[in-house]
Amino acid sequence: MNTEVTSGRVRHNKNKLHGGIPITAFMAGLVLLSSGVSHAADGAAASAGAGGDGPASAASTADPSVAELQAEVAQLKKALEKSQKELAEQQGKQPAAENAPATVTASEAPPKSEPEQADAEANQPAQLNQITVQAPNRLKAVKDVPQSISLVTGDQLAAQDAEDLPAITKRLANVAAFSTGNSREYSISIRGLGYESNTESQDPSVLVTVDDVPYAYNPLASFDLVDLDTVAVAHGPQGTQGGKNADVGGIYITTKRPSFTPEASFEVAYGGYTVGGPSISNQGDLGSWDRVIGNAVVGGPVINDLLAWRGTLSIDRGNGYIGNIYNPSQSYGNTDRIQGRVQFLLTPTPNLSARIKLDFKSSGAEYSNDMTIYTPTPALYADGGTNSLSTDASTRLARSWFSNPYPNYYTQNYLYGGGLNAVDIDNQQPLITRSHGGTANVVYNLGDYTLSSISGFQQYYFYASNDEGTRFDITRASGGDVDYHQFTQEFRLNSPVGGFLDYQTGLFLLSNTTQGAVNVSKNGWGADAGAWFASADSAGKQGQYTILDGTSDGQRLLSDSLNNMRKVGYEDAEKRQAALYGQAHLHFTPAFTVTEGLRLTYEERRTWDNALISDQGNGAILNPTSPINGVQLPGGGTTAEIQQQYSGATATQIAAAKALRLAQIGVLWNTVTAQPFYKIQPTWLLSPSYKINDELTGYGSWQHGEKAGVALNTNGVSQPALPEVSTAYELGLKSLLFGKTLTLNGDIFYNNFKNYQQAVEVFDPYTTALNVAAGVASPTAYVSSTGNAAKVHVKGLEVDSLYTPNAYVSLHFSGAYNDAIFYRFANMGQPVENADVAKTNPYRDVSGQRLPGAARYTFNLGADLRHPLYFVDNGADEVFLTFNTSYTSRYNSDNTALSSYAWIHGHTITDLSVGVGRIDKRFDVSLLAKNLFDNTSPLAQTWDNYTPAPPRWIGLQFSGKL
Repeated sequence: MNTEVTSGRVRHNKNKLHGGIPITAFMAGLVLLSSGVSHAADGAAASAGAGGDGPASAASTADPSVAELQAEVAQLKKALEKSQKELAEQQGKQPAAENAPATVTASEAPPKSEPEQADAEANQPAQLNQITVQAPNRLKAVKDVPQSISLVTGDQLAAQDAEDLPAITKRLANVAAFSTGNSREYSISIRGLGYESNTESQDPSVLVTVDDVPYAYNPLASFDLVDLDTVAVAHGPQGTQGGKNADVGGIYITTKRPSFTPEASFEVAYGGYTVGGPSISNQGDLGSWDRVIGNAVVGGPVINDLLAWRGTLSIDRGNGYIGNIYNPSQSYGNTDRIQGRVQFLLTPTPNLSARIKLDFKSSGAEYSNDMTIYTPTPALYADGGTNSLSTDASTRLARSWFSNPYPNYYTQNYLYGGGLNAVDIDNQQPLITRSHGGTANVVYNLGDYTLSSISGFQQYYFYASNDEGTRFDITRASGGDVDYHQFTQEFRLNSPVGGFLDYQTGLFLLSNTTQGAVNVSKNGWGADAGAWFASADSAGKQGQYTILDGTSDGQRLLSDSLNNMRKVGYEDAEKRQAALYGQAHLHFTPAFTVTEGLRLTYEERRTWDNALISDQGNGAILNPTSPINGVQLPGGGTTAEIQQQYSGATATQIAAAKALRLAQIGVLWNTVTAQPFYKIQPTWLLSPSYKINDELTGYGSWQHGEKAGVALNTNGVSQPALPEVSTAYELGLKSLLFGKTLTLNGDIFYNNFKNYQQAVEVFDPYTTALNVAAGVASPTAYVSSTGNAAKVHVKGLEVDSLYTPNAYVSLHFSGAYNDAIFYRFANMGQPVENADVAKTNPYRDVSGQRLPGAARYTFNLGADLRHPLYFVDNGADEVFLTFNTSYTSRYNSDNTALSSYAWIHGHTITDLSVGVGRIDKRFDVSLLAKNLFDNTSPLAQTWDNYTPAPPRWIGLQFSGKL
């Protein structure tokens, strides 16, 4: 009879394991025989973190892969045989044969009934000190990891259908992922750092790594994440343990890997949003059950002990929570996703293994841009000055061009989602987002050493076609167009463990390119654009709209000035990185260890871009006859030539139409090379740890990391950003209390940043020149760009705990206090409420203010409660309840100017799953609730609009194993 370790106890499995000694049975037998029953519950694993060399290769304790454990086999096989022999002698039995499955006998006492056995097991305290985390060729106890880390298992996430980074990070300590729309807007922060306006030219401050392949571009991680083993978060600069460097922290994701044990499983959820507006959709009321989520996994041996595989398929389709009045067949915030992954594990010899992974991800007709609900714009600025509202929608929609066909459009359709929690958009098209990639991880054992080769390729494509937010033909096909490619190669060497010194060292190489309408998004104008963008009357002076709207030829000029014109900016950005790294552990005594790490990274950044008119549209004759910033536009005519085409137009009307077109064309430039960035940047780590006793370990760390500078053009002028420099200090304690049923970890930290990369205001020479030529009183113009805040300081404390008194109860809590401030930042842009001040003073000193996205208090509280149904099927079934509550105190959602209107109030979100199923997981059915109490805090807001968050979602989930 074979055994497996699940939920903190040993269960007998009547199905014969496939072929030889599967690695899972081997390791289960090893842990059980040599260390006592190891508690491997999902909740317990949440207290685990990165292994001896950091969390970059964190994996599940329940099902480690052959590739990770090859180096351990030779050293541990003898220990297993010895333990088997000793146990057999104690029980008066013969030791198991070398190739027989590992077997555990609980005792020689008469067997108990299954309910009695379950009760006995449930009342045993969990052996948390035996939980291990994995790094390449290392097994290390959680309490011995000298880092602030947090970890959640894939099974915990699947139980509550948490399948994207915003949902996953709500279950981890002091980390958050933000998305207010499309995947290009993904922002990830740790300790309040990293919530900023990222450009494709920047490196992420928080790095996401999947199966040892780092994602040097955050949108790669914006797709659903399914069939996961673990997700771990490490705080502070990363890189000395391998992979790509990051100066704030890292999220390390490990997917479940191929096994030589046959398996097949499924998850199907059916549900929908329960809160929505009245019916405006042809597909049913908002709030109806119309979403289906399906995940399927199948795998096992292809050739016994030589080749195994694993396939994963995920589909998610359903309506959103915001309707479209103009086009009821559309719903915004909907899902239309499919993705798949296939993996192969090849083990030709005991010393060689290779894992090959191919994946694809695609989003179809998803509407996640322009999910904006508009509110009235304040009539006064922050200093009490009057807001003329000359460019506000209330003024523009009152023009006869718009008000004649829709007299009350502003109040009935535009404001507050038309009272229907809806948008009213004509030209919005679904986003096109897709990604594919591959990984090859080859591990070769050289005696007691292990050599690994990790090769990765990732591609990401994004195309947006956006609207301005009304049903009028104003904006067409505007937005980004990104094509990203990334190649990585890493060679890693691990030394043997057990002596005074063990180490990991290697070489990491990265090359990526980004092409498309990136820095300057594409823009298109429609037939109503001229009437929308024409200037209003001011100070007794007629504006462009009044001048042109008075006659039929003037109205033709008003429409033709912009109709069908298209502007496209093209960027080609290249990043190259080559790094040598090493991390060593010096074991001075059994209790005292010093971890030292050093990385030297050569960084190279280059960018080329332009901004040109790709389609002149109907109004080419209104083009300026002189070049714009060196770009000569075709077709421009004189006043007399234009009057031949618009016979009734006056010279004043023609001048107004030309000025209107020129203002929308804006700055153009031929291809310009930004100032490149080349530098060798260091990363280091010094971390002593001391094992005070079996239940308490203390540690300290000093970490240093640097983020590459940015090669960037702004309006055709090179505006490089300096490299970001981070120094982090941390003191922490890790403890096992109350008979080792409570894991309680805590730390205090202090981070100091120099040249923190952030949106700033920079001088705009082109617009300034236009203003001078036009005789503007205050001609100097500025524009937002990526730059640097001189200094940022962050300090705080973190707590991460897990209480597992028995196999039926698992409670977890993590909390953090962050004080993240701009210590010195004098050139942030003015917020919208200071627009009148910005005319004379474009900069605002925000020194001492909190960083955007940096909540001062956060915590997560969750539970996993289970109990057998003794009266059903002899105790083979169970009822369960899991929940997770995440709290975030208030934070500012304006990452460019810290508007006083952008504060998101403190709020709590609770997810719940309650159900019944088989203890062996053959079948479960559960009721899911996301955002159970229907929190309505917006994702982002400013003084005249907000982006609503998803409301409560209710569904049924069915899962099982075949």
